[in-house]
Amino acid sequence: MQISVSSTLTVYHDGQFWVGLAERVEDGRYGAARIVFGAEPSDEEILQFVVGKWEKISFFGGKPAEASKPAKNPKRRAREAAKTLKQPAMSTKAQQALANQRETMKRESAQARSQRRADEAETRFEQRKLKHKQKHRGH
Repeated sequence: MQISVSSTLTVYHDGQFWVGLAERVEDGRYGAARIVFGAEPSDEEILQFVVGKWEKISFFGGKPAEASKPAKNPKRRAREAAKTLKQPAMSTKAQQALANQRETMKRESAQARSQRRADEAETRFEQRKLKHKQKHRGH
């Protein structure tokens, strides 16, 4: 069994920060991740990031990707590369994957916040009961 993996890292300036857009197609499933670099990263910093932290990136999406077959004609490949460079840094597929990631994180944090509030309320209630019990202890 053979698994095909294709990954790209696009670094661009979003107006405020330098951002990396990591896209991966693994076994026909597309995933994207957004990495904020802050200041403009040097080529060496990008290489260190790819070598050291690429495995730890959690890619979101998981939707089947359409297969793209490589062109055998070198001129066509050059045209496609030039066309890709002219396109905006973030693809709509990547935008959708990142939007889904944000929604998932928002839901998870809302659930955690709700659970934490319920636990705190329960703790306060138990403390009030204990305090009330101690007040009436010696009578």
